[in-house]
Amino acid sequence: MIENLSGEQLERMLEALPVDIGFVDSEDKLRYWNRHETRVFKRAHSALGLPVQKCHPPKSVDKVERIIGDFKAGKRDFAEFWIDMRGMKLYIRYFAVRSEAGEYLGTLEVGQDISRIQKLEGQKRLLDD
Repeated sequence: MIENLSGEQLERMLEALPVDIGFVDSEDKLRYWNRHETRVFKRAHSALGLPVQKCHPPKSVDKVERIIGDFKAGKRDFAEFWIDMRGMKLYIRYFAVRSEAGEYLGTLEVGQDISRIQKLEGQKRLLDD
């Protein structure tokens, strides 16, 4: 729920997240990504508004189309995979974004290098040094 949140506050919140976020609308156009300086998959500003198929390597376009097709058809609400790349373990998730009535609005892509997370052991409580 959002109450009295400015556009700048929302943008800064999304920029602060330690994950790469992208949003593709219901017409398969790339409409948003955060420009977090640690972003794994860099995007040029000119990519905004392009079909999502032009924003992925050719070998993965069929998988992206299948995921989005399944979202549109209501066959699934999320998809996930992980890959090893440049010494990182990348965890990439896609989520169907739907209206309260269930109408498909788009796809949210969230990617994260989980290498450090995989090494965690034991526990660390809030503010433990």
